[in-house]
Amino acid sequence: MSKRRIIVVGSTGSVGTQALEVLTANAADFDVIGLAAGSQIELLLTQALDFSVPVIGLTTPPAGGEAEVRQRLDRLAAERGISSPVREILIGDDAAEAIAGTPADLVLNAVTGAVGLGATLAALERGTDVALANKESLIIGGSIVLDAAARTGARLIPVDSEHSAIAQALRSGRVDEVHKLIITASGGPFRGMTRDALRMVTPAQAFKHPTWTMGDVITINSATLVNKGLEVIEAHLLFDIGFDRIEVVVHPQSQIHSMVEFIDGSTIAQVSPPDMRLPIAYALGTGDSGQPRRLRSGAEGSNWMQPTHWSFEPVNHIAFPALGLAVDAGRRGASFPAVFNAANEVLVDAFVTGRIPFTAIDEGIEAAMRAHEPAAEHTVETVLAADAWAREFTREQLAARPETVGRT
Repeated sequence: MSKRRIIVVGSTGSVGTQALEVLTANAADFDVIGLAAGSQIELLLTQALDFSVPVIGLTTPPAGGEAEVRQRLDRLAAERGISSPVREILIGDDAAEAIAGTPADLVLNAVTGAVGLGATLAALERGTDVALANKESLIIGGSIVLDAAARTGARLIPVDSEHSAIAQALRSGRVDEVHKLIITASGGPFRGMTRDALRMVTPAQAFKHPTWTMGDVITINSATLVNKGLEVIEAHLLFDIGFDRIEVVVHPQSQIHSMVEFIDGSTIAQVSPPDMRLPIAYALGTGDSGQPRRLRSGAEGSNWMQPTHWSFEPVNHIAFPALGLAVDAGRRGASFPAVFNAANEVLVDAFVTGRIPFTAIDEGIEAAMRAHEPAAEHTVETVLAADAWAREFTREQLAARPETVGRT
């Protein structure tokens, strides 16, 4: 069996580095033929040498541009006593998109945020399957992304643990036998807190997720439940299940990653410790046949001999309104998910840098959604325009009244 050719976009982030761990454990099955990253040059170059990658890209290059990158790469290769395997270095905003659009068997899109849309579309338009950790590109692109996949026959393979869990559970029955999807949420570091108490929390507290180790943005999004709202939209788009049949339940132990309830009353759950290498391995193991092959992930299984308990509770929508705002954006469709996501990205940065309180994040999102007037058509151009509008609108709100952004 020939090796599958893999491209990893966002290779230096949390999901990207873990994906490379999984690929290392299954080196006989895969060739990494392209890597793209943002600004972590040294790590990207190390990865390129470790995996003998012929093409790499940087969206945020150093001052010296491609020449500096090549010089640093050659120096690292010389220290190892090898020749550089890198034939091509792509530099600039479209570097990740360009690499994702080159011939491959699978592109793993692990970029964070709306900037990942271009890479997802580039891969799908070429007919390449996309292992999607960059949920934002599907959420803001919506039908644009789905249409691109349908047109070329490329597949969107979920990498988020919740959607991987649903995909695995769905193998127990047909889609028309599904009663509802149940997406689990840990509740984040502030589970059980009141709305008033949340106004006083700090970025340092928000970064202390109780069960998962993730990148900065997704960790804050988990604390606000923005991430869970995005996951509801993603589940709706991936599995073609109506919003009224998707529920979110708080499960603090993060052992059940999501569930599918079928029409006969049976519920199938996927269970494992919280380790992203498992859903990454499941996505990478989805070959041309469409039937996933279980790979070595390096993740430990559950310890069934140790006494434990699992608990479940409803979401407190008063304390955490972002989940409901996301579902509303998903129901309204068009460019509303793009506005939701873009405003959130600006507001998360403002919170992390100490300019606004934690509760101003969802308040600012609500203000942007309330002010948004969608275009008549849903195209890449109108999505990007809505994204840009929401960022500018939110920055103006921050500049005008940073202590009360979004409040009326």
